[in-house]
Amino acid sequence: MSLEVKIPAVGESITEVTIAKWLKNDGDIVERDELLCELESDKATFELNAESAGKIKILVKEGETVEIGAVICSIDTDSAAPAKEEKKEEKSAPAKEATSTGETIEMHVPTVGESINEVTISSWVKKDGEIVQLDEVIAEIESDKATFELTAEATGKLQVIAKEGETLEIGALICKIEVMEGAVAKEEAKSPAPAAAPATSSSSSYAAGHASPAAAKLMAEKGLSASDVKATGVDGRITKEDAMKAEKSAAPKADAGKPAAPSYAAPQIGGGVSRGQRREKMTSLRKTISRRLVSVKNETAMLTTFNEVNMAPVMELRKKYKDSFKEKYEVGLGFMSFFTKAVTMALKEWPAVNAQIDGEEIVYNDYADISIAVSTPKGLVVPVIRNAEALSFDQIEKEIVRLALKARDGKLSIDEMQGGTFTLTNGGIFGSMLSTPIINAPQAAILGMHNIVERAVVENGQVVVRPIMYVALSYDHRIIDGRESVSFLVRVKQLLEDPSRLLLGV
Repeated sequence: MSLEVKIPAVGESITEVTIAKWLKNDGDIVERDELLCELESDKATFELNAESAGKIKILVKEGETVEIGAVICSIDTDSAAPAKEEKKEEKSAPAKEATSTGETIEMHVPTVGESINEVTISSWVKKDGEIVQLDEVIAEIESDKATFELTAEATGKLQVIAKEGETLEIGALICKIEVMEGAVAKEEAKSPAPAAAPATSSSSSYAAGHASPAAAKLMAEKGLSASDVKATGVDGRITKEDAMKAEKSAAPKADAGKPAAPSYAAPQIGGGVSRGQRREKMTSLRKTISRRLVSVKNETAMLTTFNEVNMAPVMELRKKYKDSFKEKYEVGLGFMSFFTKAVTMALKEWPAVNAQIDGEEIVYNDYADISIAVSTPKGLVVPVIRNAEALSFDQIEKEIVRLALKARDGKLSIDEMQGGTFTLTNGGIFGSMLSTPIINAPQAAILGMHNIVERAVVENGQVVVRPIMYVALSYDHRIIDGRESVSFLVRVKQLLEDPSRLLLGV
């Protein structure tokens, strides 16, 4: 049977994507949930996973732009690799028994940043008593700024000291490893799992419980958590099919409370309906975000001013040159680079919007370090594009993609998230029509972008339809007056509605 692989929906305002890179060649045998290719939109880069095992036939070449829902390849499920019997035979070979060397290594919480003095054990990738290899990931630790991986400092048996969810200071004892010889061979000598069980699943895998991009989107839409879904993908990964099955299994529960016949009597709740609650400890990142948001609300005189932007000129310019731009610079031309350039030019004219309060002084910045708000499974992070005013469109787009990928993978450094002077946030990718963004302290202002909707507007006495975006500027009224805030936003509007101004500086 041939299974068609189509471009999934990756965002409400995204209508097309580009095949950035094929990770498999035409005719290769792929495993279910294995990465096939990287897709690139005007906002970010996404991964596409195989929905079944088999032989892949590539229908769309690298660099081609296709619409959402288009078929880009097919998988012949009848050609799945017979594979793994030989490997099982190899693993059953006699092995050297692991022996203890008598040495025990204590592992302590490492220093992960200059301003970080405590971390939380987010999850143990390896269990207590398991054999671990040198440099193998054994746990994830989470600070108030980012998530880090903890790797084994020796090969041997793991002894877990700190529990999941526990908060430890830097330098605290987190686990011990009983150093062993022959540990690798012992692990290989273990009998294989029963044939009925999925060969690729593993509860101790780092990927266990993690959802593929398509599955994560479906779970978010249906309000499902990882605990609600039975994972069948490679190394315990949650696939799109797993999320769909979980959605179907949950449907009968919603209907269980319906009365059998029309009646005004109190409904009789049938079996399977739960009124249970689930409690989860707030992560260090979430606690820090909460604390900072409340602090901004209480300590700033925050106001918001609004305007609307006719996006037709930018959309026409982008449509005209996006292919040649992509061919020359090997990166897509998105809306964020236009907004970033417009903002940096407006900040030069209205420096108070680019300033911040330090005690009883106002600090004015001659440069524009633009923070880009990025939503991740762990929470909101705000990486910084340094000296954005000096960067070209392609440099801005490449930096946005680089920072977005690192944010998604939890690999952002502390330096990459500190020191911004102004923030851009795009709620439009989630369908937001209008909002009042909250200031990213100690900055004095933030610009909120929203979705683009065709609306009726009046031009030269005629009612016409134009793609309109509402923009919102939240600002600290202590250092930014109404004249400056409104004039700044009007300037951004002028630059976007006539993009040639961005090149001419007028």
